[in-house]
Amino acid sequence: MTSPRTGGDASDQNRPSGSPLPMDELQRMNPYWRASNYLSVGQIYLLDNPLLREPLKREHIKPRLPGHLGVRHEHALCPS
Repeated sequence: MTSPRTGGDASDQNRPSGSPLPMDELQRMNPYWRASNYLSVGQIYLLDNPLLREPLKREHIKPRLPGHLGVRHEHALCPS
């Protein structure tokens, strides 16, 4: 059904400004987006306790984070 006000689909009225998706779909996707971000951050920073079943401690966090694609910064500065 075409909306006389916008000339588009009636579901366009439920879309946030500049968004290609209706608001209800954005709200349903939000938990998946947050979970994927949590998994990404957990893989980068955590050694242990990924589900936070106990309070986060310093020993749960990786002591040295890898650089781009696992390359250490010292190696990137050495001329080859």
